[in-house]
Amino acid sequence: MRPQDIIAIKRDGGELSDELIGKFVDGVCDKSWADYQISALVMAMFIRGLSTREGETLVREMLNSGEILDFSEIAMPKADKHSTGGVGDKTSLIIAPLVASCGVAVPMVSGRGLGHTGGTLDKLESIPGYNVRLSTSEFHAIVGKCGFAMTGQTAEIAPADKKLYALRDATATVPYIPLIVASIMSKKLAEGLDVLVLDVKTGSGAFMESEKDAAELARAMVATGERFNVKTQAVISDMSQPLGKYVGNAVEVYECIKILRNEIEPAAEPTWELSLELSARMLVLADVESDLDSARQLCVSKIKSGEALERFCRNIECQSGDPTVCDDPDKLLDPNITTISIKAGKEGVVTAVDTLAIGNAVSEIGGGRVKADETIDHAVGFASDIKIGDRIDAGGELGRLYVRNEEQASSVSPRFVSAYSVDACLDIKRPDLIRNVIG
Repeated sequence: MRPQDIIAIKRDGGELSDELIGKFVDGVCDKSWADYQISALVMAMFIRGLSTREGETLVREMLNSGEILDFSEIAMPKADKHSTGGVGDKTSLIIAPLVASCGVAVPMVSGRGLGHTGGTLDKLESIPGYNVRLSTSEFHAIVGKCGFAMTGQTAEIAPADKKLYALRDATATVPYIPLIVASIMSKKLAEGLDVLVLDVKTGSGAFMESEKDAAELARAMVATGERFNVKTQAVISDMSQPLGKYVGNAVEVYECIKILRNEIEPAAEPTWELSLELSARMLVLADVESDLDSARQLCVSKIKSGEALERFCRNIECQSGDPTVCDDPDKLLDPNITTISIKAGKEGVVTAVDTLAIGNAVSEIGGGRVKADETIDHAVGFASDIKIGDRIDAGGELGRLYVRNEEQASSVSPRFVSAYSVDACLDIKRPDLIRNVIG
């Protein structure tokens, strides 16, 4: 059947057979479908919708469009965590070495930041020499050697997704749950996992701003994982303010290493709390521990003993980075950076944070990218000890901006000030970090 005939079926509200969805994904991969034909069918899917069967078939075909990794030679359960992205969301850098130190292999395929959301690969490249471009054989070898490895999506893993995502981004068809599920799960299922824990964000800095939409996405991804025989659970977590203290690549790695060193600043407590929760759930699903309390205790013991930090050090060395940053995290901070204090305009209580505005402002000064091929400045960023519910004086410090020059600072400083809503109210409930658990 010709591409236009398949497009017409979905355009007119019909349901595509498994065979036709397979032909579509094959056409994406072998380039027998033109970009405009791919975009037309994706738009028809977006408008007309996909049934549960169609969505599951799309995941399966995208998954099978490339290589499915096999870690069966490693005699440990295999688990990973995936986040839908946010501002200051850096937990992967803690979770991977922590869970690996507890006896679970973590083959983590991660992404780069785009728009206001940061990317794990960009953060890791803040470590001098760290290589995130691993071949499949290198990826296998490093997981076997130190219990986890962190790499980017290769051309062999779910190749249909890379093309489809680029066209969805260009044609405003990203925010449709079955297509989001197919994109995320086709990559994660290709890792050869036994266990997957999902961190689905909700709030002003999240892709799914409303908790209702976040829960719908979480349920869909959990159901998909279970249908593919991967134990899957989703945590819906708060993104109504940046996670932890720092936003920016090098400074976020700095925060994570300090946590792994058991040197946790008060403002970084939420980063540790969420990392601990996600790690514990991975351990329970992987049958390493029988309940969450014992799993949390095991994780805390691995931090206090230094085993999690040692595992991260070993991984950095395996991936050609400089492991001495584990001994001296200050090496990650560029001495040529200018620090600017961001002051509150009035006295009161912080009632809300425009997290999206903070993420976009950090991106604008070089900390992120608008287009996938743009380079970033790992050193710039933002730090804040102030959270929703905190009281601040007029002229008090909302945070500190790390910039290259005064020109950068003057261009974005007002946005950081306006991102914090300060009102003369007596009290406000702090948002719960963990909103819900699904699965």
